[in-house]
Amino acid sequence: MDKKKIVTVPNLLSFYRLLAFPLILWLIISGKERLFAIFLIINLVTDFLDGFIARVFNQETDLGAKLDSFADDLTYILAFTGLLVFKGEDFMPHIVSFVVFIAFLVGSVVLSLIKFKAIPSFHLYSTKIGGYIQAGFFICLFTIGFIPVLYYIMIVLGILAATEHMIIQFIIPEMRSNVKGLYWVLKEKKRK
Repeated sequence: MDKKKIVTVPNLLSFYRLLAFPLILWLIISGKERLFAIFLIINLVTDFLDGFIARVFNQETDLGAKLDSFADDLTYILAFTGLLVFKGEDFMPHIVSFVVFIAFLVGSVVLSLIKFKAIPSFHLYSTKIGGYIQAGFFICLFTIGFIPVLYYIMIVLGILAATEHMIIQFIIPEMRSNVKGLYWVLKEKKRK
C-alpha cells in the first residue's frame, strides 16, 4: 500500500484515538471525571473530523475505514463505561433501555465477527447520524447534565441503525467498507 494512503490526517486522528484509549480508561479508573469528559469530547470531535477530512479531501481508504471503526468502538466502550461509572445514578431509571441499546450495538459487531470474521466498517448514514446524536448526548451529559429526551432519541436511533447494520450483514456476501445504507445495498442487489 502506498505510504501516502497510510499517513493521512484522517488516519492520524483515528490513530490518536487508539493511543488515547489507555489514558482515558485510566482516567475512569482513577475517578477523574472532568479530565475523562475533556478527553472523551476530544475523541468525539476527532471522530467527526477524521471522516469529514477524509471525504472532503478524498482520503477515504479501506485501511482508514477499518482504523476509524476500531477507534470508534474503543471510544464508545470508554464513553459507556464512563457513563456508568460517573453518571450511573442518572441511568438507573433507564437501565432496561440502555441494556437493550447496548445489546443491539454489540449484536451488530458479533454478527460481523461470526459471518465475516472481521469488525464491521460500514459507516452507514444511519450510524453516522446516530453517532452524532450520541456524541451530542455525551457532551451534554458531562457538561449540563442528563436530558431524557435526548437520551431516548439516542437510544431509538442507535437501535434502528444497529438493526439496519445487521440486515445489511445478512444480505451482503462479503465484508465491505463505506456502505451508505440498506437502500443502496438493495438497489445494487437489484441491478445484479
